[in-house]
Amino acid sequence: MSKALTYLVLIAVSLGGGLLIGTNNLPGEWYQSLAKPAFNPPNWVFGPVWSILYILIGIAGARTWMRGHLSAAMLIWAAQMVFNFLWSPFFFGAEMPRAALFIIIVLLALVIAFIANRWQADRLSAALFLPYAVWVGFATVLNASIAYLN
Repeated sequence: MSKALTYLVLIAVSLGGGLLIGTNNLPGEWYQSLAKPAFNPPNWVFGPVWSILYILIGIAGARTWMRGHLSAAMLIWAAQMVFNFLWSPFFFGAEMPRAALFIIIVLLALVIAFIANRWQADRLSAALFLPYAVWVGFATVLNASIAYLN
């Protein structure tokens, strides 16, 4: 597969998967009725932030794929995508913020593991995951706060 096609496919997987999961698990009345912490951002923030992050995740995935399809780094990348895509169906779809909290904690650990794994071998891929780590860290605190308040 060509370099350009590799980038296109992995960006499409991350961004397309994220958009598909997001549009099928929208915050509804249940979410609106929850007590939320004062630092909860407005709903419109999430779409643009996640779209940018999914593009960065896809780029890092493509770079990692081109360096080794079955490498530990690629397996970590794939695992974090699975947990990323599981979070919305559990939080919004199943209305289970405590189960979603477990999922997002694992996701955060996988994001950090990817950064640590790539730091020496591919600093750019690691750096592309830094905003993702910050956002997932924030989302973990937000998820924990909502679980606690409700």
